[in-house]
Amino acid sequence: MSTPHPPEPFPYHIRAAETRDAGAIVALVRELAEFENLTHQLELTVERLQLHLFGPRPAAEAIVAETGNAVVAYALFFTNFSTFLAKPGLYLEDLYVQPAHRQVGLGKSLLRHLGALAVARDYGRFEWTVLDWNVNAIRFYERMGATVLPEWRICRLAGDALAAYRRDGAGPSATG
Repeated sequence: MSTPHPPEPFPYHIRAAETRDAGAIVALVRELAEFENLTHQLELTVERLQLHLFGPRPAAEAIVAETGNAVVAYALFFTNFSTFLAKPGLYLEDLYVQPAHRQVGLGKSLLRHLGALAVARDYGRFEWTVLDWNVNAIRFYERMGATVLPEWRICRLAGDALAAYRRDGAGPSATG
């Protein structure tokens, strides 16, 4: 009978993103956009990302997972607020793991890291969205304990619809 080998140490290091990671994060966002068939919406540049993650008024935060010297996954998130709970929350905008690094617990580790961060900050919620066709992600999130809220829909103003609010500050008429 052979002696079982101890499990290999987790070969990934999760840490807060730094300015030097911006190029790697942009490359990973491009991969995510390709997966989601949304490259036509991608306007991200290294400079814009650095401004909004590390500039004078950061709008978001990010964590990265690296192995060796390569960043192979990231999660980008920001603070939102629940009036019902009267507490801030953590909103996960993106979580992406390169395909070659999936199925090893890295996505789970990133989510756990963010969940622990939300708890440490005394946030009331940890939320994100998932595309309805991404069944693998939905199953993964449910296994992690998340509840998919089918009764909620995302509303978005972007592009010309958002720009309409610049004119006179009124936006389009609500009556049509």
